[in-house]
Amino acid sequence: MKTIEVVAGVICDESAGTKKFFATQRGYGDQKGGWEFPGGKMEPGETPEQALARELKEELAVDVEVGQFITTVEYDYPKFHLTMHCYFCSIVNGSVTLLEHQASRWLGPQELHGLDWLPADVDVVSAIEAF
Repeated sequence: MKTIEVVAGVICDESAGTKKFFATQRGYGDQKGGWEFPGGKMEPGETPEQALARELKEELAVDVEVGQFITTVEYDYPKFHLTMHCYFCSIVNGSVTLLEHQASRWLGPQELHGLDWLPADVDVVSAIEAF
């Protein structure tokens, strides 16, 4: 089975005094309609942090500061094995513009279980709650 290595950003905002997490709804492919933490494939020679900053710029038109490592999720989808490295991030420049996703939401900690997450991202939610 082919392995795909990706990065995902758990974008946090605490500016309103409560912590919110940014989730996106996939707008394409086999997983269309499922919710995920944004990110994408690593390019040869990139560190996970470099790949994440690039992917979030490409998908959301924002510059981020990549922060603390959260977890690496290993998940077997029907057509491939996913290795997903996840990091907390904060937006340092720009306003979120959805360039590849069909919807997005800012979620409080108590709202994290209210979405139909893609299977690998369910593990990320659990890891966030463990922090």
